[in-house]
Amino acid sequence: MTPAEKYIESIKGKKVAFVGMGVANVPCAEFLAKHGIEVYACDRKDEEYIGTDICKKLKELGVSFSLGESYLDVLPDMDIVFRSHGILPFQNPWIGECLNRGQTVTTEMEVFFEYCPCKIYAVTGSNGKTTTTTLISKMLEKEGKKVYLGGNIGKALMPELDNITENDYAVVELSSFQLLTMTNLKEQPDVAVVTNIESTHLDHHVDLDEYVDSKRNVLIHQIPSQRTVLNADCDYSISNSVKHDMRNDVKGRFYQFSIQHSVENGAFLDRESGNIYYSENCSKTFVMNKNDIVIPGEHNIENYCTAITAVWEDVSVESIVSVAKTFGGVEHRIEFVREFNGVKYYNDSIATSPSRVISGLKAFGEKIIVIMGGSDKGNDMSEMVPFILKYVKVLVLNGATADKIYDTIISDKNYNDSGLKIIRVKTMQEALLKAKQAAKSGDIVSLCPACPAFDQFKTFEYRGREFK
Repeated sequence: MTPAEKYIESIKGKKVAFVGMGVANVPCAEFLAKHGIEVYACDRKDEEYIGTDICKKLKELGVSFSLGESYLDVLPDMDIVFRSHGILPFQNPWIGECLNRGQTVTTEMEVFFEYCPCKIYAVTGSNGKTTTTTLISKMLEKEGKKVYLGGNIGKALMPELDNITENDYAVVELSSFQLLTMTNLKEQPDVAVVTNIESTHLDHHVDLDEYVDSKRNVLIHQIPSQRTVLNADCDYSISNSVKHDMRNDVKGRFYQFSIQHSVENGAFLDRESGNIYYSENCSKTFVMNKNDIVIPGEHNIENYCTAITAVWEDVSVESIVSVAKTFGGVEHRIEFVREFNGVKYYNDSIATSPSRVISGLKAFGEKIIVIMGGSDKGNDMSEMVPFILKYVKVLVLNGATADKIYDTIISDKNYNDSGLKIIRVKTMQEALLKAKQAAKSGDIVSLCPACPAFDQFKTFEYRGREFK
């Protein structure tokens, strides 16, 4: 039996509901319906929001719909409930009600991990997840491997259980929301990567401890033969009640990466020469110079060191270098959009936290024009202010956080001497017009919001594409 057939056999005759019809649950509902499972699609939104074509296709497969304010009314009759990854237990009491009734509450990632027959690379962290996950997949593909890329990066992998074999590779990006309930991974993943940890998403987690503990799930179920990759430059003990460093939870073979100093096992940047090396028991191998990497920014050097450390046993140096010299970056991550009247425009819509803003500003190494603002997820904006004063000449603020960012900047003791010009508008569209008017030939304009997009857009992807 294929992995898909094994799972379908285990749920045959059961009623399955998907709550939240987003990018992951829609293809999973379609997958189960095609295999003859009785499926219900539940969402507070209407068919127009979900997509009329999507709803029509699901209905043709026999999927029943429960939409609007009473969308949860069908749940008591369900055997299995899939929550979307953004629906968190403490914010949604219906999850506890389902569990109390004896129903199974799960996610597509939990099912995928249980039934996936091949080697799994799992990447999480506060920043750098998507680029690192993409680099790992690109390196494996360059080596000639068959790779399935998905998870939080935007593609559901559960439907791929029809196709995956034990000789393939799965590369999965995992958010804290996905990992929160992934507490029974059973000797997985084969390679666990935690890029870094910082205080973020506190608008969606009970507290910092819950956020850190969710990340911890990616590595605490591993066995000694598996590989764990952590950041030697990062403090993994930032939560208050969890008194030990995440490094103490490593169950597999421990590797680290660094862009600040050498490491005993893993990839690192030699800052004096600009060379990147891989070390195994302190015996180092030259990989490439940092200038071989075509995507800008020191944070991307760090992303390469992370990916190299993860794939070293499966990928040659030649494949790594080939990817570095040709890969142009991931959409919405300092993505070059176009040059117009001598001005270069970049889409960095993923920069939804101060630390991402800092990386995005430092990447250019000169003073630029920045569009910033969005919805508020509770971040302390003060840490990015010195970098705004150093690297930004015109700042165009918009959205719900415009006043918060403005007040934080002007309260800085160095603001008056910085020469920074600040413009405030209501929408991102107005912000782009003001940035365009302020720009001269040779300038750089970057959408670098520091905030999520939910005040004006469905997601940061929608914001980035609207900007483009």
